[in-house]
Amino acid sequence: MSAADRPPERAAVIRAAAEPGTTRRSIPDPRTAPIDDTAPAMPGVSADRLRPEALRERFRRPPVWTPEFIDDRWRLGPETPRPAAVLVPLVPREHGLSVMLTVRTAHLSAHAGQIAFPGGRTEPHDGSPVGTALRETEEEIGLARALVEVLGQMPTYTTGTGFVVTPVVGLVDPDHALAPDANEVAEVFEVPLAFLMDPGNHQRRLYRWDDGLERSFLAMPWTRPGDGREFFVWGVTAAMLRNLYRYVAA
Repeated sequence: MSAADRPPERAAVIRAAAEPGTTRRSIPDPRTAPIDDTAPAMPGVSADRLRPEALRERFRRPPVWTPEFIDDRWRLGPETPRPAAVLVPLVPREHGLSVMLTVRTAHLSAHAGQIAFPGGRTEPHDGSPVGTALRETEEEIGLARALVEVLGQMPTYTTGTGFVVTPVVGLVDPDHALAPDANEVAEVFEVPLAFLMDPGNHQRRLYRWDDGLERSFLAMPWTRPGDGREFFVWGVTAAMLRNLYRYVAA
């Protein structure tokens, strides 16, 4: 949602955070942010659109659409954001496609312990966002680039930590082997794409600091069958998944 789309009082608060000298803020525990039950209902996506063949065709012939989330620019300082890319890995399974995600290790300086797509900053030799996404994915989780069929790219997202990120969507050979880098990745897991593309599972939440500054964000909590563990997908990762939903549903 752009600043122009926000209610006037909220837009003013968001702009205040972007003034020179303003300290960047992080949300200590996004699970504590209340859910906004007034968010309008969104249409579902048919299962046919989530098949590999349908996604290949969608990226071959993109629809006319507008991404819903493109940046956290209001949290940036004066520096120029650096280019980066992530892979949105889709794995064919018996129940349909799954999205492969990572849990970042707790000691990292940025987004520690959060759920993310594999990826990272662009290096001069990458040649393209696709090159960055595949290289970083191979370095982070050991997924060989030869096992990824790249479908296409999504619109860039500017993060509040200073990166312009290009999401690259790809189909992953289900017989892949992984070797996660223990320094960066605590865990790799998969969530059914159908769950993440169901807008009924998208929560809009609002966190408010003591001085009145607030941040609206998306969350897609998923409980894993079997052990009942909850994975709290939120922030940039959830925003990119919401854009993918918009793209598939358009």
